[in-house]
Amino acid sequence: MLIVDQLACNYGKVEAVRSLSIEVRRGEFVTLIGANGAGKSTTLKAISGLLKPAGGAIRFEDRDITGASPRDILALGIAHCPEGRRVFPYMTVRENLEMGSYLRNDAAAVEADMEGLMERFPILRQRADQAAGTLSGGEQQMLAISRALMSRPRLVLFDEPSLGLAPNIVAQIFDIIRKIRSDGVTVIMVEQNAFSALELCDRAYVLEQGRVTLSGGGAELLDNPHVRSAYLGLEQ
Repeated sequence: MLIVDQLACNYGKVEAVRSLSIEVRRGEFVTLIGANGAGKSTTLKAISGLLKPAGGAIRFEDRDITGASPRDILALGIAHCPEGRRVFPYMTVRENLEMGSYLRNDAAAVEADMEGLMERFPILRQRADQAAGTLSGGEQQMLAISRALMSRPRLVLFDEPSLGLAPNIVAQIFDIIRKIRSDGVTVIMVEQNAFSALELCDRAYVLEQGRVTLSGGGAELLDNPHVRSAYLGLEQ
């Protein structure tokens, strides 16, 4: 479904990602783990068009999307749920959800999808006319996820969905992402909580200094001595 081949990304003269290659199959849940600055979020930004690659290629469903605009990439079926939630704070919950569907022209289906999401997340219905910036962190994350789903994506990119949330809320968010995958949506997730990420995913890539250094099944990497020592804080 998605092939990233020899990707290179720079921030000015700083090389953030170099020669990075990953593959995501339809229906998979793939996670990227690594230390801060390893290139995980940069990779997602390149896939969603927020950052123009300096080299390499990105293909989605056999179509070259390297350097395409975020609008065009969203229209093809890739939604990005960014780090830090990034809701529109002065817009209402309902208006945020409407923004997620701005490329769609099927008004009745948009309303039905919004209703379905409010059934899935009752708090959003309760807060529908409330400014998004007044929601709690967990509520904002539910809104950010729902906004991404309003585009009816085939692939969703989740960037640090547990960041800054209480443990009980983190468990809810991961359960939501698991259910999204079970609905047939392909998922790529960047996550600092490596243990939970590896438990959830089908496959994972370990990024270090902008490169893929390890890959394998989630269960396989949970048992990898380097991963256990460097990312799980466990003795070998």
